[in-house]
Amino acid sequence: MTDLGAVKKRLAELRAELALHAHRYYVLDDPLIADAEYDALLQELLALEQRYPELVTPDSPSQRVGGVPLAQFAAVEHAVPMLSLDNAFGSDELRDFEGRIQRFLKTEGSLSYVTEPKLDGLAVELVYEHGVFRLGSTRGDGQFGEDITRNLKTIAAIPLRLLQKDGSPLPARIEVRGEVFIGLADFARLNLERGEAGESLFANPRNAAAGSLRQLDSKITAGRPLDFYAYGVSDPAALPCAGQGELLAYLGELGFKINPLVRLCDDIEAVIEQFARLLFLRGELAYDIDGMVVKVDDFLLQKRLGNKANSPRWAIAAKFPAFQATTRLVGIEFGVGRTGAITPVALLEPVRIGGVLVGRATLHNEDEIRRKDLMIGDTVLVQRAGDVIPEVVKSVAEKRCGREQPIIMPLECPQCGHQLVRPAGEAVTRCLNPHCPAQRVRALIYFAGKSGLDIDGLGKKAVEQLVREGLIRDIPDIYRLRAEQLAPLDGWGDKSAEKAIAAIGAAKKTTFARLIAALGIRHVGEVTAQLLEQRFKSLAELYGAKEEDFLEVEGVGGQVAASLFDYFQDPAVRLMLGELEELGLRIEQGEAGAQLLPLAGTVFLFTGTLSGLSRNEAKARVKELGGQVASGLNKKVTHLVAGEKAGSKLKKGLELGLNILTEEDFLRIIAANNQ
Repeated sequence: MTDLGAVKKRLAELRAELALHAHRYYVLDDPLIADAEYDALLQELLALEQRYPELVTPDSPSQRVGGVPLAQFAAVEHAVPMLSLDNAFGSDELRDFEGRIQRFLKTEGSLSYVTEPKLDGLAVELVYEHGVFRLGSTRGDGQFGEDITRNLKTIAAIPLRLLQKDGSPLPARIEVRGEVFIGLADFARLNLERGEAGESLFANPRNAAAGSLRQLDSKITAGRPLDFYAYGVSDPAALPCAGQGELLAYLGELGFKINPLVRLCDDIEAVIEQFARLLFLRGELAYDIDGMVVKVDDFLLQKRLGNKANSPRWAIAAKFPAFQATTRLVGIEFGVGRTGAITPVALLEPVRIGGVLVGRATLHNEDEIRRKDLMIGDTVLVQRAGDVIPEVVKSVAEKRCGREQPIIMPLECPQCGHQLVRPAGEAVTRCLNPHCPAQRVRALIYFAGKSGLDIDGLGKKAVEQLVREGLIRDIPDIYRLRAEQLAPLDGWGDKSAEKAIAAIGAAKKTTFARLIAALGIRHVGEVTAQLLEQRFKSLAELYGAKEEDFLEVEGVGGQVAASLFDYFQDPAVRLMLGELEELGLRIEQGEAGAQLLPLAGTVFLFTGTLSGLSRNEAKARVKELGGQVASGLNKKVTHLVAGEKAGSKLKKGLELGLNILTEEDFLRIIAANNQ
């Protein structure tokens, strides 16, 4: 075949035919041809592409594996954040979930839901442009993930080109989300092979899937039995679907594998019945699930409900009861957290719970030890809460023999020897020594870790090693590291050192919210950091803020405000942050387009009863359009929305000459700016 046009035509035919047969085999489990016939078609395609490499396309089956190993994964920003889900445990909490939705929407009517098995795998996003798979990434922290396109291409259940039904046009761009996982039988075979080869075994299927997807060499990933189910898209607005059920059917038509246990439920009681059904089936499934995801079906209602800081209001994860087992508590270890909290950890006779060998479990604090009546030597009931975190549930007092020993909290810090205190009203015993080495190490680990700036190469073990070697003592020291300091260390080398230094350099550019969260301020997590980012735009503003300024931020209470004020008034903190800026740390606004949104710069306060929508929905609409919401009347309020029976706030607002809006005025503003 020498005519280039004929070669192009034949390659197109082969790609289409191979895509069809791969879909029938891997997705529908209903092959049309024998394996040998498929192999013959693939070999013909490979031979033509080898002869005419300029005709290779990204959607060709030959591109599922290829290329030299990567040095590191590139960062990918999700166009729409991949949020986590709130959890529900049992039928009462599912009914509470519906109650919250009804109050938000100001309706008492039944709602329809779509339920889906919650696979215990790894969430990913797949970007298709004009039907061709262009980019795949991990969820990461929800805002930024890692580019694992080459690895995702090795998974046969992920189409490289979308199918077209009846010639219907494909979306110009679609961002599909789903779960990569390994089935139980495949996991058992994988571990058997690794054991025979003298390699370490994976702890569970989820770890195996995650480790396989994060291989820098896609050929290793291709050798792992990875599978995929699609469960949604980033933005369904441009698709011909009115709800989640229609969306999943549409994704199936495009060639994606959809879990056959997805169900449409007419009301919350049907959801509860399906939860019980899945719990019963759990042990018979070919893959691990740890619960059931519940989503409001209607996309218009989803849009009205919107999102909280980290999770959508219209979806929840109904979690299965934890796996449990009994074992013996053989000792106690006291750890020191980054805020000085002393945490007792139970040392257990190793026991297998839900496929994972457990030898340690958290005991939280002294009150929990007393409440659960725990003693060293006890037989104890242990569970993996949410199938992840090991926890001691209780002692089995009936099995005591009289040789058990009481658990005594230390009087001095196990790391620095400083006297411990238990502040009034708190359950936690603390070391208040700001120079405690354990706290410094934990703070450094937190700053560089997933909850902080997520600096690749600076995991827990690496940070502990760098502290032992005297290379870092405080956060700014991280930015002073050089490759020649790291390369000679045990377990490093030139490539690892260069990779870590490059990641540290990339971490000099971060968002305001991410930096605040990474600092590990007591009582301040990711959600509070995001709230602060909406109110304060620079570190200088935080330095000048008083406690009452922090209290003006909706969602910040007295305890958090006091913690923030104390932290940013500390001269050592200001010196440390000043060093970071001198070392090149630059803060970008996380909400890049916030200043362009129509209500940017406005602060709304609501008083009285709204009739057309709930107070929560009204607040959500303001925030979506770039405005802020105040919890009380203060000098920064620009608009006061007065509903029925507005009281003293309306009177005070009139005296202050504020812009007073009726509910109708407010709805007109929202409608005009949503166009």
